[in-house]
Amino acid sequence: MDFTNFSLLYPNAETKARHDCGKDTPDIDLFTLEELGLSEFFSVSGEGLPRFLTTDPEVINYRLSVFSDMLACPELSAMQERLVPVLNDILELRQLEAENGKDDYLSTLTEIELYISSVEILHSSLSGLKSKLKSPAFLSLAKLVAGLAESDYYRELNEKLKELTKRVREIRSVTIGVNLDAQLRPESAGVLSINPDPFQSGDILEKILRMGKKSEYTCIANLVPFGKKQNENQKAALSNAFYSAINEVYKSSLHSWKKVVQTYVLDKTAFLLDLMPEFEFLAGGTAFLRALREKGYPLASPEIHPMNEHAFAAFDLYNPCVALKSEEKLVPNDLSFDETARIYVLTGPNRGGKSVITCALGLSQVLFQLGMYLPAEKIALSPVDAIYTHFPTGSDDTIDKGRLGEECARLGEIFDCVTPNSLVLLDESLSSTGSFEASYLAAEVLRGLAQVGCRALFSTHLHELAAQIEELNRASLAAGGAPIDTLVAGMESEGKRSFKILRAKPDGKSYARDIAEGYGLTYEKILDRIGDLTQKEN
Repeated sequence: MDFTNFSLLYPNAETKARHDCGKDTPDIDLFTLEELGLSEFFSVSGEGLPRFLTTDPEVINYRLSVFSDMLACPELSAMQERLVPVLNDILELRQLEAENGKDDYLSTLTEIELYISSVEILHSSLSGLKSKLKSPAFLSLAKLVAGLAESDYYRELNEKLKELTKRVREIRSVTIGVNLDAQLRPESAGVLSINPDPFQSGDILEKILRMGKKSEYTCIANLVPFGKKQNENQKAALSNAFYSAINEVYKSSLHSWKKVVQTYVLDKTAFLLDLMPEFEFLAGGTAFLRALREKGYPLASPEIHPMNEHAFAAFDLYNPCVALKSEEKLVPNDLSFDETARIYVLTGPNRGGKSVITCALGLSQVLFQLGMYLPAEKIALSPVDAIYTHFPTGSDDTIDKGRLGEECARLGEIFDCVTPNSLVLLDESLSSTGSFEASYLAAEVLRGLAQVGCRALFSTHLHELAAQIEELNRASLAAGGAPIDTLVAGMESEGKRSFKILRAKPDGKSYARDIAEGYGLTYEKILDRIGDLTQKEN
């Protein structure tokens, strides 16, 4: 059985090696995840979620089956909650031993105990779930752990460990010998014996209570009271001296079989430490998905297409992060990229769902490339090699460049890296300048993206830009670029938002009247306010 290359996130050593060297890793960083809102609900320690992203369909399928088991079997989450603290204790012991720079045989004993405890947690949990598990990952883990825990050699080592542990754990006192010089000053000291019973006080009252029973561990004169009138350094020095002496006594017992234990226990269970980041990722991802399911939202298993097909077709797509924060049920939307629309310009009223659907698109792509179930009723998509976002920001760069300069600089950086296999999300970009300049700059950006041929969604208040789409599309297609189409955030009667995103041509309305109504700034409402103020003054 191969313990060294086992992974819950990668189906084999080859796929993991490709990921580790960056061949199947998309360019999606923490900043992008923060802009999309995912970091607030799902994050892991260390290098964060980006290290788990992949472009490999085989890896995505492998992980989907793992998450399927995690969602179907809450016992797996409970197993990980018990296991991770034990593995953390092992890491701490190793760190302490590395800092001390020498073998600590008693710590080794504790480490072996912890390893065996971790194997027992896994074995007892997984053996009871055999009939429920479906994923190759957990089935393989159950087989590996069973092969280890049920082997004769492991069982024999476990018994020997229990015997040795019992001897160490039953230490209750140490007999110390001290040599004195001619002036009765301590010259040298050492451990004479390690005893299974604590020594008894020599007080008269204690002797009476023992009813004359003698003990070979009776104190006849106390040393300086241990722990009293000592500073922390003195206490630590005395404790270390005793610990070191005990460690030395058991050195021969442990040293003789440490290499054997390392071969059959430590080396074969050390792979569990490598799985700790994977356990953390799976626990966080499962909690995220389970929270959505508990709120009644659907989770879709994606239909995976090759990267070069540039596929994305979602039905009843929703933003999972907004769904977890909102008390009201979100309105889902359909969104598809196809031969007639590689790039979308999305317009509509403020607070009509433009930013929500823009982030929903990015989040579904990220979750897909983490190997998770997706926030939709049904969805088919291709991996992307990168996601580039450009959302409103309060960056410090605006101090030197001005806000428009900062926006243009960030957009320029996207064009330095973007490929036809990338996804670009622009939300209210170029909103820092007048509509004339912004529309001109945005049109140039759209023409550039069309020439690249990537998928992109540009959510904007620039209705003048939406009016230019037919002209831009003609120029783009003539130059061999990708097609551009429009989306509109819908409105119901009396200015009520429907939160439905429709593939349609914009109606040319700026919705300024609607915005003014919302803030009570129409001429009629202003007159009402003035009238109210006049009445109060009178």
